Order: sequence, then C-alpha cells, then structure tokens
Amino acid sequence: MKIEERLKQLGITLPAVGGPMGTYVHAVQTGNLVYLAGKGPFDPKGGPMPSGKVGGDVTIEKGYQDARTVGLTLIAVLKDHLGDLDRVQRVVKVLGMVNATPEFGDHPKVINGCSDLFVEVFGDKGRHARSAVGMGSLPMNITVEIEAIVEVK
Repeated sequence: MKIEERLKQLGITLPAVGGPMGTYVHAVQTGNLVYLAGKGPFDPKGGPMPSGKVGGDVTIEKGYQDARTVGLTLIAVLKDHLGDLDRVQRVVKVLGMVNATPEFGDHPKVINGCSDLFVEVFGDKGRHARSAVGMGSLPMNITVEIEAIVEVK
C-alpha cells in the first residue's frame, strides 16, 4: 500500500511546512540519508504551541500527544523534501528530547508518541533506533523536540 493511501486510511492529514525558525534548513540529504532538523509540537486545534514541563504541569499522556504531532511535522517535512513518501526505505534513528522536571524518568513513554506514529504510517520501515532524553529546558518552553534520520531510495 502506498504511504499516501495509508495516511488517508489512518485519517491523518499532514500539517503545512512553514519556514525554519532560525538559521538552518528543515532537511539535509547526504547520499541516501536524510537528516531532519528538530521540530516542536503544535496544537491540532490551532491553539498556542504546547509548552511546559512533563512531570510538572504536563502529563505523560499530553507529552505523548505532543510527540505525535512532532512526528506528523517530521513526516510533512520529509514529504516536502522527497516529494514522495514511498521513497522512505527506513526510519533509522530518532532523538527525542523531553522538557522535563529533574525527577521525571519516563521519557521513553513520551517519545513513544512519535515512534508509534512512524510504525503506524511506515510499518516495519518505521521501526528505528532511538534515544529519549530529558532536558532542563527547550526553546520557547516547548514540551518536546524530536529529530530523525531517514534512509531513502
């Protein structure tokens, strides 16, 4: 099944890709690897960008949903860069950063929001190596930031 068909089947609409928020590009390809810049969450209902500390004023469940929206943005950037998501050979590596309180320890449960989405969309090609780490702060106090490396054909 084509990835575009899979997205429709799952009821997923990818967000629009805006310009970078700094001096960088969304994606860099070298050979058959695409490096996706770190992205933050968005509110699917159009509200302000989710912010706060997981383990404090943000629950694991909310962090999971925020990580899922980051995954949607990463897929949208990939589509914008490649033109065709069927060129994805494999999601190779994900680095998930969680804006967390010092005592918080469930970072993997939060970043699963993105990882689960990649597997839903790409199947076994979406399974990846991963790091899920806590940060003392993230830009604009966002809840999560995630970057990825993807192999393409």
